[in-house]
Amino acid sequence: MYAILSIYVILNIYGFLLMYIDKNRARNHMWRISEKHIWIISVLGGALGATFGMKQFRHKTKHKQFVILLPLLAVLSIVIYIYILINLS
Repeated sequence: MYAILSIYVILNIYGFLLMYIDKNRARNHMWRISEKHIWIISVLGGALGATFGMKQFRHKTKHKQFVILLPLLAVLSIVIYIYILINLS
């Protein structure tokens, strides 16, 4: 149970950091993190952190797919993780 919760927290911290790192790289015209990588982490459970990162750093806010789908995926991932945790108890 604690392992699943730990994985969820780590994925969300990682999602948040991905947005921070990618925003800094965009400002400095450096190699960027692929959107595919951000989506993979989000689908695995890091969507909440990525959504907070998107809002905090104003990153990817012009991309409709991120603005609309990322928060929806965050809610869905919370529901799935809660379902998993309840059924493991």
